[in-house]
Amino acid sequence: MRADRPREHWVKTADGLLDAVLPYASPGFAQYRLPGRTSWSGPGSDGLEGFARTFLLAAFRLAGDPAGAPAGLLERYADGLAHGTDPGHEYAWPAITDLNQTIVEAASIAIALHETRPLLFDRLDPGVQERVVSWLGGIVGKRAWPCNWVLFKVIVEQFLAGVGGPYDQGEIDGHLADVERWYVGDGWYTDGAGQNYDYYCGWAIHLYTLWWARMSGADATVHKERLRTFLDGYRHFFAPDGAPMHQGRSLTYRMASLAPLWLGAIFDASPVGPGTTRLMAGRTLDHFAAHGVPDERGLLTLGWHRPHLPTTQGYSGPASPYWASKGFLGLLLGPDHPVWTAPATAPGEGDLALALPAPGWLLHRTDGVTHLVNHGSDGNDPDSAKDDPHYAKLGYSTHTAPETGPGGRAENVDNHLAVLLPDGRATRRRRIERIGIAHGFAASRYADGEVVVETASVLDGPWEVRVHRVTAPAGSVVRDGGHALASGEPCAVTLAGLTASVATGPGSGPGSGPGSGPGSGPVSGPVSGLVSEIAGLHGWRTAQAALRQDENAIGPHSATPYLVGAHPGGAAVYVSAVRLGRGSPAQAPDIRVKGDEVSWNDAAGSRVTVALGREPGYTRNGPVGERVVWTG
Repeated sequence: MRADRPREHWVKTADGLLDAVLPYASPGFAQYRLPGRTSWSGPGSDGLEGFARTFLLAAFRLAGDPAGAPAGLLERYADGLAHGTDPGHEYAWPAITDLNQTIVEAASIAIALHETRPLLFDRLDPGVQERVVSWLGGIVGKRAWPCNWVLFKVIVEQFLAGVGGPYDQGEIDGHLADVERWYVGDGWYTDGAGQNYDYYCGWAIHLYTLWWARMSGADATVHKERLRTFLDGYRHFFAPDGAPMHQGRSLTYRMASLAPLWLGAIFDASPVGPGTTRLMAGRTLDHFAAHGVPDERGLLTLGWHRPHLPTTQGYSGPASPYWASKGFLGLLLGPDHPVWTAPATAPGEGDLALALPAPGWLLHRTDGVTHLVNHGSDGNDPDSAKDDPHYAKLGYSTHTAPETGPGGRAENVDNHLAVLLPDGRATRRRRIERIGIAHGFAASRYADGEVVVETASVLDGPWEVRVHRVTAPAGSVVRDGGHALASGEPCAVTLAGLTASVATGPGSGPGSGPGSGPGSGPVSGPVSGLVSEIAGLHGWRTAQAALRQDENAIGPHSATPYLVGAHPGGAAVYVSAVRLGRGSPAQAPDIRVKGDEVSWNDAAGSRVTVALGREPGYTRNGPVGERVVWTG
């Protein structure tokens, strides 16, 4: 599991990615029109994206070791700059306009030009320099979406300021002030107003604020300390085998998840040692390589482990995955930097329970799998309330993905507590209202019409114990789903009493193939590989499994274990235990329910009490005096 990849391996991988896109370059190299679904911005914008994002990778490659760069690489991107900014060229870049994708790509070009300035920009023909500055200068005064996009303007205008181009210092200062308002503590930013917590905090907000300081010469102390604090939790978003957490949008950028780790090394702002940074990054690079990334053509495709369009967003085009270039930031560090030479020390690989109050998450690692228990990020700004499966679920992990195909989105079984009303409508967790968070505990509520669902998650050994207090009309049905498990072969399904489990591995058994759907009958097969399990501890009547095909980013066959119970009307309590791991677990907790209060002895011998409703609370009394108390 070491994957201690030397710098030469990263160089070879980067060169392979850059070579693979060459057949798709337009005449003059201004655009790279890669195969795949066109984004909603159109083929011209997608072609610019192909140039900008691969230019970013080429810049890291060139700046980190100019003497070792492949022949022709510098010239190729110099040609692209010349032709892309020539209005008379067939593949000239679209002009920068309000709220347009060109704003995003301009930032990648600006960073690439800044990092390679002595090699490239300063050597361009003066006429080409003027055209590049003029095209980038089109960003001044243009409107950006009120999220990480404002930092694209900051980066471009700061570059322009350094080369004598047009810029507006008021815009730079104003947008930096916007970002400052989004800082919520513990190193975390929300991506715009609302509860938008995801990878953009690391690969965009931390990256661009620090790069602005790098370009401007401003004091970076505050931003470095915030990155250091952020990384103290973020380093646990990766499983020991390198798999990154599968949560949030733009997951098709894949290795870009490594950008904050490299940032910590570049800016000397990391709690992670340089050798450990290299080892962690190498494991993630190997993780994707082991799952077919890049593909047999050497290309990065729209998907995760495989091409899978339901994982993506409409703004993603064929070249969008090349923001994975940010995952190669370490190439800026020369061969003698400690990140490449220090002894590799393995990161923590044992069990983990960690509360991240700022985004409202618990991190829970067991059996080499890291889970994210979500009670704080819904992906919504204050004026919207959608239930994106990449944000609204109760849980995510490094080895599973939500069901994002049309059937999975509609049924919404996995990692969701739904109330099926007498009229047939199913409630959805759109906007998360936080209740509280403490060590090993987090709670939130959501409302959908007359239904109110309060949920507390408590970490207990390999289990996440979910306590739900559901207010709903009589005749409703309550359903709680575990993690959707996916693989290349049908999953084995086991239904036993009030426990449902699904497992990956060979010999998954009959009845779990194409066409099976929610409510399929008992199927048994050998348990091997990964197991997703849910056990009904209180309030449930049946355990079932939902089987789907081509709806999951991890693999073509997926299955979700879930529980079903009747609702008597008014407020009722339901308790379930969810597990994602390997092999056979310990016995699920033996709980006691009294009114709105649920109590049990956990795997460590502590007495746990959880209450929801009017007086929410959580206590954990350890056998040797440890005590955690939270009251709402």
